[in-house]
Amino acid sequence: MSTLAGRVAIVTGASRGVGRGIALRLAADGAAVAVNYRRDGAAAGEVVKEITAGGGVAVGYRAAIDDEAATTAMVHAVRRDLGPVSIVVSNAGTASRGLDVVGTSREEYLSLLSVHALGPIGLLREALPDLRAAGRGDVVMISSNTVASAPAQAAPYTMAKAAMEIVVRTLAREERQHGIRANIVAPGLVATDMGSRLVRASAGATLGDLAESSPFGRVCTPEDVAGAVAWLVSADAGYVTGQKILVDGGGRDAAIF
Repeated sequence: MSTLAGRVAIVTGASRGVGRGIALRLAADGAAVAVNYRRDGAAAGEVVKEITAGGGVAVGYRAAIDDEAATTAMVHAVRRDLGPVSIVVSNAGTASRGLDVVGTSREEYLSLLSVHALGPIGLLREALPDLRAAGRGDVVMISSNTVASAPAQAAPYTMAKAAMEIVVRTLAREERQHGIRANIVAPGLVATDMGSRLVRASAGATLGDLAESSPFGRVCTPEDVAGAVAWLVSADAGYVTGQKILVDGGGRDAAIF
């Protein structure tokens, strides 16, 4: 199926984990995909290789999301290589150090805000003319179900995600006159390298240990998250904007975090 044929998507943090799953899915649905990465060019190259081997179109772009000059240059390069951008998936992120609210430094709060909110705003600022001109533009932010549960020792991460959720919901109202849909996908624990480290650090367990007690007998996968993103940017979600989809099996992950 080529439901996204003719569209160009930027997926940040797409070299691994959830971002990789989203890039692969959007490419399978027909979009040309800009595979953004921060450091691991080899991993991003493997994503590009997998997409092109399947007949899709993808190019890797190195840019730290909290470096506005780098993200601006990336958008210019994507336009040159693939065409005007009509889908932006803000997925790149980093975890906080697991300290309590007052024990966390100002620098860590600012760093997490830069990665999860201020950096993505800069990316959107540069891509917005393309999104407006596309007729159908889509912004999807990958958040977390921890925004609702506010677990202990996670304030910088949760605060930064919450800040970007407000930005996306506001953008949805401001930009619908230009045909732009802006939505949020909020997974719980996902079977990724980051998810594995989190479970090991917080519960002394493995993802496999949690499978039986998880909803539907398994931990959420990147493909589960990618499916929600693919629906939001499809024609089937043409009247959906300013919404948040939880991809957590109905919830249970707050106890893990």
